Amino acid sequence: MRLLVIEDNRDMLANLADYLALKGYVVDCAADGLTGLHLAATQRYDLIVLDVMLPGLDGFSLCQRLREGEHSDVPVIMLTARDALDDRLRGFGAGADDYLTKPFALPELAARIEAVLKRVRGGSRELRVGDLRYNLDTLEVSRAGTVVHPGPIGLKLLGVLMQKSPAVVRREVLEETLWGDSPPDSDSLRSHIHALRQQIDKPFPTPLLHTVHGIGYRLAEA
Repeated sequence: MRLLVIEDNRDMLANLADYLALKGYVVDCAADGLTGLHLAATQRYDLIVLDVMLPGLDGFSLCQRLREGEHSDVPVIMLTARDALDDRLRGFGAGADDYLTKPFALPELAARIEAVLKRVRGGSRELRVGDLRYNLDTLEVSRAGTVVHPGPIGLKLLGVLMQKSPAVVRREVLEETLWGDSPPDSDSLRSHIHALRQQIDKPFPTPLLHTVHGIGYRLAEA
C-alpha cells in the first residue's frame, strides 16, 4: 500500500513516515501544500494523510481540489490541532474521509488508516498500479478488467513490486523474497520475471514491468 503524508512540521513528518514504513506501507512525503498537490495529482496513492495548516495551500483547499481532479477517489485522513466542530465539518465538507485531532497516538493513526482502507474497498486489501489490480485476500490479479494468472512465484514477485511501485526493487531483494538465503543461479530470477511479463504485459498495449539494467526491476506506468 502506498501512502502520501503531507505535513509541514518536519519532525512530525519524519516520525509519521518512519512509523508507517515499519507498518509495511510505502510512504511519500511533502512538507507544503503545493508539493503535496503535485504528488497527489501525478502519482497514485492508496490513501493521503493530510495536515490542515500548510504553507502554500491549506489542507481544506488541497482536499477540495483533489476531489475535483482525476484522483477524486483517493481516501484522505485530515490532521489538525483544531478540534472545533466547525473545523471538523469543514474538513468533511472538503471531502475528507476521516479527521484526527492533534496530538494523537501513532497506533491510532495506523488503525484509522486501516479502517478507512477497508471501508473504501469493501473490506478487501488490494494493490494497484495503473490498471493492474492484485487482491491480497483472494489472490486474484487483473489488468484492465481481464483476470491473469501469474502463478505462485509470480504472485510473490508481483506483491513486492507493487508495494514498492514506482521504486526500483533490487535483484537481491526479489531473490530473497523467493528463495531466502539460498537463491539458485542468476538466470532463475530472470526466467520468473519473463514469465510474469507474459502475464501482465504481453497481452496489453502498455508495459508496466521495467528492467533497470544492473540493478533490478520496477513496476510503474512509465
